Amino acid sequence: MYELIIRKSAIKQLSKLPTKEALWLSKKLMNLSTDPRPDGCKKLKGYKNQYRIRIGNYRAVYNIEDHILIVEVTKISDRKDVY
Repeated sequence: MYELIIRKSAIKQLSKLPTKEALWLSKKLMNLSTDPRPDGCKKLKGYKNQYRIRIGNYRAVYNIEDHILIVEVTKISDRKDVY
């Protein structure tokens, strides 16, 4: 099982969302600790360990460190604004 770390910047982005959506996204992000590469995740080109996953109308960008079992969420944003 991986340790899930959510950066302060991602928490701030999550806190700006409506409560219902923020709770739903948090629940989905917690699933990354058991399965860091779920169906639909894509590796970002040009990065060694960076992935993205679509969660409804939002995208989460995260890093996976397999050798130390850590998933670090770096960004959560609307699909059109994530990059």
